[in-house]
Amino acid sequence: MPTPLTRRVLDPREDAAALKALTHPLRIRLLGLLRQHGAATASELAGRTGESSASTSYHLRVLAKYAFIEEAEHRDGRERRWRSVHSVTSWSNAAMTDSPETRAFVDAARRAQLEHLERSLAAHLADTAEGRLGPEWTEASGFTDLVLRLTPESLTELWDTFHRTALELAARDEGDARGTQVVLFAAGLPLGGEDEA
Repeated sequence: MPTPLTRRVLDPREDAAALKALTHPLRIRLLGLLRQHGAATASELAGRTGESSASTSYHLRVLAKYAFIEEAEHRDGRERRWRSVHSVTSWSNAAMTDSPETRAFVDAARRAQLEHLERSLAAHLADTAEGRLGPEWTEASGFTDLVLRLTPESLTELWDTFHRTALELAARDEGDARGTQVVLFAAGLPLGGEDEA
């Protein structure tokens, strides 16, 4: 898997074709699976997604064409293994408001993140119920729907602090045998409507 520090920043002026390729929901999911679970074949990813091997193979080749993934080392030399090139894909939200195509990309990416949240929550609940997570994870896990009143500058600062702290903690825990994969979701969504009581 790529290290937590690898990032690809998409520019809508330079990466229009890559953005369009990444609007497909299956491609977003395949890229996410490679990032979360490491290198895999089209057949392995077909099993995880319920798609055919032909379909996953085609979409993996499209992701490779736009440098989101690349061939990994082959275990047995028979079937291609793919791996993610970057651990994070990001973009400027302001730059993504310029065209219907870039807005469609952001919409598709956000919907995929919500679907990933649902799958992650279901997996976490199953792991907890079946005792695959130790009791030390009970208090540490969870999520919040905290509502704050912030300025644009404060929200930007909050994002910067969140990302910096997450990466610092991941680097610190890299060699700790107690560590496990943790999926973090965060949203900072200003609401422009009237305040509700």
